[in-house]
Amino acid sequence: MNTRRWATLARITAVSALFAGLGLHVSQAMAQAAAAVVPVAGTTAQAPDVLIRTLTTDVLEAVRRDKAIQSGDSRKIEALVNTQIMPYVNFSRMTADAVGRNWRQATPDQQQRLQQEFKSLLLHTYSGAVAQIRDQSVDVKPLRARPDDAQVIVRTLVRGRGDPIQLDYRLENTPQGWKIYDVNVMGAWLVQSYKTSFSQDVSAVGIEGLITRLIERNKQNAKKRAGG
Repeated sequence: MNTRRWATLARITAVSALFAGLGLHVSQAMAQAAAAVVPVAGTTAQAPDVLIRTLTTDVLEAVRRDKAIQSGDSRKIEALVNTQIMPYVNFSRMTADAVGRNWRQATPDQQQRLQQEFKSLLLHTYSGAVAQIRDQSVDVKPLRARPDDAQVIVRTLVRGRGDPIQLDYRLENTPQGWKIYDVNVMGAWLVQSYKTSFSQDVSAVGIEGLITRLIERNKQNAKKRAGG
């Protein structure tokens, strides 16, 4: 994967990560106060727009309180993502969608390694972006969806320094509640951006070659974090 493509994908991912609010722990008080709920497989879960509003508020407040995160402590940020963010993301679908039709050609072992390396790639970019959060606020727009919709788009507007930034989320209703599986930054869907890039890589070097390139990129990122 060439440097220009990596830079473009990194910018899209960084803006997504910076404002995503993908799932810092939802406090019980806020969860109980949420009036809008939808039935999910016999349980009660937050409506998707309420979920995004709550998660976004939590992530902004948590970062403002934690100087270690603000300073870019990668270990703390990655631990945070793994333990409190991923439960709200359908990451297996995210990876499969990014790999596209080539996902079906991958063996179960290759699929597992693709997911692992893609997750590491996003975690690195997230770590750098979260440290930049300061005085932003997020407006969640009214949800346009029917009560029985299984997939929805929640649209938000991020306000801070400079012009507002459009940030939208694709969510699906699962037995475990609503899960995020894509993010749109100013008209560019994150998964689609990677899908185009990954497709070019698979055409050039195959599934195993794509995994190798992701591994190499993650090693480079780890070296940068270590100051090497």
